[in-house]
Amino acid sequence: MQTLNVDLGERSYPIYIGDGLLTRPELLLPGLAQKKAAVVTNTTVAELYLDPLTAVLVKQGVEVVPVVLPDGEKYKNWETLNLIFDTLLSHRCERKTAVIALGGGVIGDLAGFAAAVYMRGVPFIQIPTTLLAQVDSSIGGKTAINHPQGKNLIGAFYQPKLVLADTATLNTLPERELCAGLAEVIKYGLIRDGAFFDWLERNMEKLLKHDSEALAYAIKRSCEIKAAVVAADERESGIRALLNLGHTFGHAIETGKGYGVWLHGEAIAAGTLLAARLSLRMGLIGETEVERITSLYRKAKLPTSAPDLGAKRYLQLMGLDKKVESGRIRFILLKKIGEAFITADIPEELVTATLSGIAANA
Repeated sequence: MQTLNVDLGERSYPIYIGDGLLTRPELLLPGLAQKKAAVVTNTTVAELYLDPLTAVLVKQGVEVVPVVLPDGEKYKNWETLNLIFDTLLSHRCERKTAVIALGGGVIGDLAGFAAAVYMRGVPFIQIPTTLLAQVDSSIGGKTAINHPQGKNLIGAFYQPKLVLADTATLNTLPERELCAGLAEVIKYGLIRDGAFFDWLERNMEKLLKHDSEALAYAIKRSCEIKAAVVAADERESGIRALLNLGHTFGHAIETGKGYGVWLHGEAIAAGTLLAARLSLRMGLIGETEVERITSLYRKAKLPTSAPDLGAKRYLQLMGLDKKVESGRIRFILLKKIGEAFITADIPEELVTATLSGIAANA
């Protein structure tokens, strides 16, 4: 097991990474304020991991309240959020009753938002079961639900008490979900660590084959980068926005195509390549860098072209992005592989040209 720390003063918390951690109650119990916990999960994950986790907690004298939600991005909305509240209230869950998220990014976002607002805040624990959640969404305290006009527009910053990433849960992950998680792993190399990007180029085949050593390293390095950025900028007033490389375009894809049609990681892969091509048009990187990025996403079995929603529709959707400031869209672009930056100073014609070029790159 490896332990990292998200340094946020009195709200600091550990990230545990390792095989078989789901059956380690000594890691979970410090996050519980009382011997009662609500485990929020979905129908898919419940069949695999709800009973084992429940058995571990019950053995320690913890009363478990299961909350099993439908599976899918399209359910990340008010109606599903209220299902959590209905269960918490019907079981008389109190301010010290912990909410445990057992699942991927959708479950983590829903459960975290519920924990943030139920009785004005209850303890929250993340147990991510997908690669994307283990390396990204479970860390940093972003919680949210989607709105028909845009992804993650309604939510709160709410840090967990701990993150428990059991790499054994990745053994049951469908290939498409694993690949989607790799999109976020690649992102860390692009924004902050060129040497890690190089490593990913050499080891992508091992990751796709579930090589335990390679996965452990990729998860650890991704978590290290995210933890450092979050510790420096918890509420995204500065450098934390770098973690959104590809997300301005990617969220537009998810909203424009309909939630769940494209997995989050798939949309981020396509969105990152649009950001790379915009960086190319800005004269920041060259064709060689764009081809390296494209090749790595291709190796990861991820989309290398975005859907053609039309430049006007993209701009409309991106205008609702959370990084918009004073009416101007802020983009995360690349100076080189391993170094990203934030800017709103982009000629609109270059953005339009990049979006208009989607069909040519398909």
